[in-house]
Amino acid sequence: MTAVSSPGRSALARLRRNRLSFIGVLIVITMVLLVLLGPLGWRLNPLENDLVHRLEGPTPAHPAGTDVQGRDILARVLHGGRVSLLISVTSVAIALLMGSGMGLVAGFVRGWFDVVVMRVVDILLAFPPLLLALVIAAARGPGVTNTILAVSVPAVPRFARLMRSQSIAISEREFVLAARSVGLSPPRILFHHVLPNGIGPVVVQASIGLGVALLEVAGLGFIGLGVQPPSPEWGAILVDSRVYLLQNPVAVLLPGAAISISILGFNLLGDALGDLLNVDGDR
Repeated sequence: MTAVSSPGRSALARLRRNRLSFIGVLIVITMVLLVLLGPLGWRLNPLENDLVHRLEGPTPAHPAGTDVQGRDILARVLHGGRVSLLISVTSVAIALLMGSGMGLVAGFVRGWFDVVVMRVVDILLAFPPLLLALVIAAARGPGVTNTILAVSVPAVPRFARLMRSQSIAISEREFVLAARSVGLSPPRILFHHVLPNGIGPVVVQASIGLGVALLEVAGLGFIGLGVQPPSPEWGAILVDSRVYLLQNPVAVLLPGAAISISILGFNLLGDALGDLLNVDGDR
């Protein structure tokens, strides 16, 4: 029992010592709870128009004011957070699975497959991620599915390169060589020895990638290539609200703050995961 619990206590102790990482965890948990549970407590319909109360500032009925169509800004930000975070998480999950899968196999089998995979990765890396996302979104058109595709494709090379380097390093370690010598099949070695020992840095990269994905989702929504009206999304809410900044600054500051704080939280969460997943390295 002591041997099992000691690494966990050591990881939590490191997390507590790193205050910024601990703050990042709290930020992410708070944002997730707000977007998941907030709409249950604040039951105003984010799509309901009320032209009588359009462009109102903060009031007890509408703490963040209303937009040009009289829709409650707070309700739209809470519901929009679900859309923005869902797209970001889905995009990163797809990129992680595709990139890590390619990098894992490429680093393990090497040869022509490794060469082909890495040339494709190099081609994708030649384009800035946001530019590539804009090209994909513009070519395929706006919408949730196309936004996920536009955000996930540019992220694939980062996971592929990281997982490939992990796969190459671990494949040359003694326990993998021993597994080969006793005749274990390559798939068994790959998924029972290489993957579990190399996934840690990839998980950390995924957390940081969530912040990048969220920024790209908001950017696509801001220029009209992301989620389309009337569905709320943080970038789209921001661009709708900017035209009446002087009438109601809260309508601009609230979605902007949600985007910025969430990105900060995901970046700090990556540091926290780095501390937690460093347990094996200390043994």
